[in-house]
Amino acid sequence: MARENSVRWRLDRRINLSVVVQLLLLASLILGSWINLQTQLDLLQRDVAMLLEGQKKFEQKIELLWSKSISHEYRLRALENNH
Repeated sequence: MARENSVRWRLDRRINLSVVVQLLLLASLILGSWINLQTQLDLLQRDVAMLLEGQKKFEQKIELLWSKSISHEYRLRALENNH
C-alpha cells in the first residue's frame, strides 16, 4: 500500500509539473503575442500619420493649382475681351 501511494504521488507530481510548465508556456505565448500586437499597432499608427500628412500636402498642392487655374482663366478671358 505504501508503494502504491509513492507511485501515485510521483505521478501526481509529474502531472502537476507538466501543467505548470504548459501554463508558463501558454502565458509566454500570450505575452509575446500581446507585445507583437502592440508593435504592429505602433507601426500602423505611424503609417496612418504619414498618410494623413501626405494627404494634407496633396490638398495644399491641389488648392494652389486650383487658384492658379482660376487666375489663368480670368487672364485668358480678359485677353479675349480685349481683342
